[in-house]
Amino acid sequence: MSLKGGELRRFCGRVELHVHLDGAVRPFTIWELAHKKGITLPGATFKEFKANINVQGCRNLTKFLAAFGIFMPVIVGDLEAIARVAHEFCEDAHNQGVLYVEARYSPHLLASTTNNAWNIHGDVTPDMVIQTVSDAIKRGEKEFSIKVRQILCCIRSYPEWSMEVVELCKKFKSEGVVGIDLAGDESAPTDPAHKKAFQEAAKCGIHRTCHAAEAGPASNAKEAVDEMLVTRIGHGYHAIDDDNIYQELRKKDIHFEVCLLSSQATGSVDADWSKHPAIRFAKDCLNFSLSTDDPTVIANTLDDDYKAAVEELHFNETILARTNFNAARSCFLPLNEKNELINQMKELYGVPECCTRI
Repeated sequence: MSLKGGELRRFCGRVELHVHLDGAVRPFTIWELAHKKGITLPGATFKEFKANINVQGCRNLTKFLAAFGIFMPVIVGDLEAIARVAHEFCEDAHNQGVLYVEARYSPHLLASTTNNAWNIHGDVTPDMVIQTVSDAIKRGEKEFSIKVRQILCCIRSYPEWSMEVVELCKKFKSEGVVGIDLAGDESAPTDPAHKKAFQEAAKCGIHRTCHAAEAGPASNAKEAVDEMLVTRIGHGYHAIDDDNIYQELRKKDIHFEVCLLSSQATGSVDADWSKHPAIRFAKDCLNFSLSTDDPTVIANTLDDDYKAAVEELHFNETILARTNFNAARSCFLPLNEKNELINQMKELYGVPECCTRI
C-alpha cells in the first residue's frame, strides 16, 4: 500500500498502547513543581537534572527504574500535580500525531494512603487518583481533539493490591478505564494473587495486558496468556527464544506492545539493532505495535521510536502503517468505538474500505 503523500507523515494518525502516565511526565513540570515545594532534585540546573534522569544508553533495568525514585516523590499524593501531568499528557500525545492512546499507571503508587514505594503518606486514595486523572483527561480530550483511555496497573511486588485494582477497573469503567496490566520485576515467580485477580478481571469483561518476556523468559509470556488470560503482552521480546511458545502466541494473534528505545535503555535486547526481535515480528507479520513506554527517563518521543524503526530496523511505510492498524484492532475500546477509529485511520492512510489489515 502507499500512504497519502507518499511517506509516513508525523500527523497521519497514530495509535499508542504502551505508555506509562507516570513515566511520561514533562521534565520541566517535575523541575517546576519541585522548586515550588522546596524538594531538592539532583543537578544545579534544569539541564543537569534532565541528565540525571536520562537513562538512554544505560542498558540496565535497575538503573532505569532508579530514575523514577528521583522524581516520583514530586507528584505522588498531589492531586493538582497529577491533574497537570494527565492534561499535559493529552497535549503531548496530540503533538505526536496520536489519534488514540491508552495511558497506564498504578493508582496505588500515585496515592499517599498506600504503603507505596516512595514512603509518602497522606490522605490521597487510589480512587481519588483515578478520578483526578479521569477529569484531567476529559478536559484534555476536548482541548486537543484526542481520545485517551486508561489502564490500571497491578505491581508484581504488591500482590495485595491486585484484587482491589480489579474492583477499581469496574468502578471507573464509565470514567474511561478500559483495562488492567501487571508491571514490575518479572524475575520472581508470579504471585498467585495476581493470577486470581486477572482471572476475575476476565470474568468481569475487563481487558487484560501484562508486562512479560521483556527481560524474563518466553515462558512468562505463555503464563500470562494461559493463566492470566491476557490478549496483549507488554514488550515480549524474549518470546522468540522459544519457537514453540512464539508460534503459539502468533497463532492466537496475541498483540505485542513493542517499545524500541525502551528495550535498548533497559538492556532487554541485544545492543546490536540487527538482532532486535521486532525485525522477526515484522517479517512474520506478527500482531505488534510501537510505543514509547517511559518518555520521561528515556527522553524519547514517538517520532524517535519511529525514526529508530526506519533507520535501525529498516521498516518501510507499510510496516509502520500496519503497526498502527494492529494497535487499533487490538486496543481496548468497545467494538463500535474501535470500528470508528479504524475507519478514521483508513481515511487518513488511504486504505480501501474493504481492507482491515495491510
